[in-house]
Amino acid sequence: MTDKLEAIQDRYHYLEERLSDPEVLADMKVFAKTNKEYKDLTEIVETYKKYKLITSNILSAREMLKDADPEMKEMAALELDDLIPQSEELEEKINELLIPKDPEDSKDVILEIRSGTGGDEASIFAGDLYRMYTKYFETKGWKTELLDENPGTVGGYNKIVLEVYGEDVFGKLKFESGAHRVQRVPKTESQGRVHTSAATVAIMPKFEEEEIDIRKDDLRTDTFRAQGAGGQHVNKTESGVRFTHIPTGIVAESTDSRSQHKNREIALQRLYVKIQESVREKAYQEQKSQRKSLVGTGDRSDKIRTYNYPQNRVTDHRINLTLYNLDVIMEGDLDEIITSLQRVENAEKMKGDTV
Repeated sequence: MTDKLEAIQDRYHYLEERLSDPEVLADMKVFAKTNKEYKDLTEIVETYKKYKLITSNILSAREMLKDADPEMKEMAALELDDLIPQSEELEEKINELLIPKDPEDSKDVILEIRSGTGGDEASIFAGDLYRMYTKYFETKGWKTELLDENPGTVGGYNKIVLEVYGEDVFGKLKFESGAHRVQRVPKTESQGRVHTSAATVAIMPKFEEEEIDIRKDDLRTDTFRAQGAGGQHVNKTESGVRFTHIPTGIVAESTDSRSQHKNREIALQRLYVKIQESVREKAYQEQKSQRKSLVGTGDRSDKIRTYNYPQNRVTDHRINLTLYNLDVIMEGDLDEIITSLQRVENAEKMKGDTV
């Protein structure tokens, strides 16, 4: 582990020098890429510095234990009692930081929320999820751009789509894809009975066009007039875009924006994600011995979470996490859930490294 950390530290110092190089400063793309890698390594380098200092102090304290002076021995013992737990904690943190990051974690996302089973109550719940997420985004300092909305007849949304911009957005939100179930007494229920409704969430990483390696010759492009109802805009021009990937037959389309240019971008993103998922699924089938992630595939048919209002309870079914602070969570405090899911993912990655 030490050799790896020393190599990371050397790379960090090299990048630090590069950031003051006039050639790098003159090229914004190179500078941005270098600066990002530098920032990504900062936490692990700073943690390693602390770890080395504490390790050095532990060695000194152990030398003091050999001293004949009882007072010196006592001081050394007290210092070790303090330093050893710190060393273990930092070692654990370093192991986590050394887990390879998913390169998609740093990407912005397209977030889609749709009402599911449950009629009007499902639309209201979709609106509640939208409010919960936007409050969470505010705490992270992330920005959003509304792409499409189709309001429900009594409130909430049948569908709402937005882009979310910020730092490590996909890394935080990727666990939210799936079916979210709510149990509560609807406002429309006159007899006070608890109903179960659902909404689905889809989180799609946003790729830059140059990252999408799909040959233009392999694409068929169709444009069409977007249809809308229930307050949704109806296009008078052919702004809807549909891509068909000829080699695989995979199809993706978008009518989320009034702009054909924006719909082309969204449809291409969706197509790329679908092709990636197809490749991953094929690899998974070829390696059936590989364990399936506890946090799921992100498929919208997966029931991932239940929000039980009578009990003020939230349960994430993938990791058997139950919290009794639903009121706080619906105000955007998602950190405990997301951190727990990240820990499980990291633990699985570490197990995978040892296989």
